[in-house]
Amino acid sequence: MPKRIFSGAQPTGNVHLGNYLGALRNWVALQHEYESFFCIVNLHAVTIPQDPKLLAEKTRELTRIYLAVGIDPDVSTIFVQSDVHQHAELTWILNCVARMSELERMTQFKDKSRKSENVSAGLFDYPVLMASDILLYQTDLVPVGEDQRQHLELTRDLAIRFNRDYGDTFRVPEAYIPKVGARIMSLSDPTKKMSKSDDDPNGCVMMLDDADAVSRKFKRDVTDSGTEIRFDDSRPAISNLLTIYQLLTGKTSDEIESHFAGKGYAQLKQDLADVTVEFLRPFQERVNGIGTEQLNRLLGQGREKASKIASTTLSNVYAAMGVVGAGTSE
Repeated sequence: MPKRIFSGAQPTGNVHLGNYLGALRNWVALQHEYESFFCIVNLHAVTIPQDPKLLAEKTRELTRIYLAVGIDPDVSTIFVQSDVHQHAELTWILNCVARMSELERMTQFKDKSRKSENVSAGLFDYPVLMASDILLYQTDLVPVGEDQRQHLELTRDLAIRFNRDYGDTFRVPEAYIPKVGARIMSLSDPTKKMSKSDDDPNGCVMMLDDADAVSRKFKRDVTDSGTEIRFDDSRPAISNLLTIYQLLTGKTSDEIESHFAGKGYAQLKQDLADVTVEFLRPFQERVNGIGTEQLNRLLGQGREKASKIASTTLSNVYAAMGVVGAGTSE
């Protein structure tokens, strides 16, 4: 039986090229190697205030993006987190297993709480909801970046503690490091990851940007000193552009450096814009071609499959803890 993998993304902001090259692209490949669950984690999104109408729109948009990049609903399970009520229920149980001191050590919460005085209890509890997401599906492997590694360690600790106290109930997940990883940096600041929260809107190429926006953003891209176009860790801006070009074209480093030999930065930016636009055009057509009826059907299919597994896991959790209703036999 293939190992099971779980991952998800929040339906907030816009999905950018870095999200695709660093994560979604790998998900498409992983679905053929593992039993895969890909979630739209909208309950995580509401740990900070959201516009209700926009959140609903972004949830459906992100589902379309999952499908358009190549995640196959007949191979993988695609679903919305809030459609499976066991996520919230298991979070409560895990809250009774987690320690306040563990959550207080989470660096993401520390960083975010410094920026606001009105921090929700949900934001503090975010890592426990993440643990619930993962453990509900008896997940073996979780693709994570460095920013989520601490949360996965908490997930492992909670699973081990529950199993110790109540009997073997959860699989203890491992971090999955993709064979080919891509860390795409901001176009306006190559020392930072490309991020939807970038203060400079020109730092990100969005997956739904039109051709003019793509071209404009690459033209405004920050470059390094010097004129030679080659992969060089000491020149992060140019190396970032070449990495994007390589991932979108499939060419080798030698082929790319040979292609740009004797050419200037303007040519690199133009070629990269052209390649990106050509990549995004069919993707955007697929996004726009997914109608409401098809989307509802596929999300219903995903909800049904996810709910069956989640229900079994939660029933086992309740039984292990002795949490039973009046109609439950001993």
